[in-house]
Amino acid sequence: MNNSVTNTARLLWAGLRALLVLTLVTGVIYPLVVTGIAQGIFPGKANGSEIKADGKVVGSSLIGQSYNLPLKKGQTTPDPDLKWFQGRPQNGLGTNSVNTQYSLILSGATNLAADSKVLVQQVKDAKAAVIKDNSVPGYTVKASEVPADAVTSSGSGLDPDISPAYADIQVHRIAEKNGLSVSQVQKLVNDHTDGRTLGFIGEPTVNVLELNIALKDLVAKK
Repeated sequence: MNNSVTNTARLLWAGLRALLVLTLVTGVIYPLVVTGIAQGIFPGKANGSEIKADGKVVGSSLIGQSYNLPLKKGQTTPDPDLKWFQGRPQNGLGTNSVNTQYSLILSGATNLAADSKVLVQQVKDAKAAVIKDNSVPGYTVKASEVPADAVTSSGSGLDPDISPAYADIQVHRIAEKNGLSVSQVQKLVNDHTDGRTLGFIGEPTVNVLELNIALKDLVAKK
């Protein structure tokens, strides 16, 4: 009887020691080592790929933001603030009443099928809006010039980037709204266009937040 109790106590103590050691190694030491390595080698990515402007964090290069006007009385959907470059449509899975910088709280697509009448109408409406908003005196956007990313949300609904083609058709509108020349704005787009990874992976992209920060700086210098 005593031997049985003693053996049980030894097993319990051995199990407790194993739990404590594993907790220390996997719950404390390993996370600290990984965090230290990440902070030393990839500090930007480890801290959330923060983007700063005027000395403060204004967002992440990995998450898109909205650039809208305040809601008017009776409105449920705000109008875009057309003095800024606009990102992809934000048709995600839910809304967030806390984060005023971006309306999505859940990462995900609309889950609408390609032949969904709702999706087809959304695309038609978005295309008409892109043509209307970006056509200014002396420059008219053609329907054939509107790229897919201008009228569809991304798979995550959080895409921070747009295609150079979508940025390009916004150039004339941005120039007019901000009192800049077309060449000045086009240079901003060109300077903020990132090529394919390693020269062949993915497609060229333009980060909308970084582009709008540069636009704000350019307007301030007028």
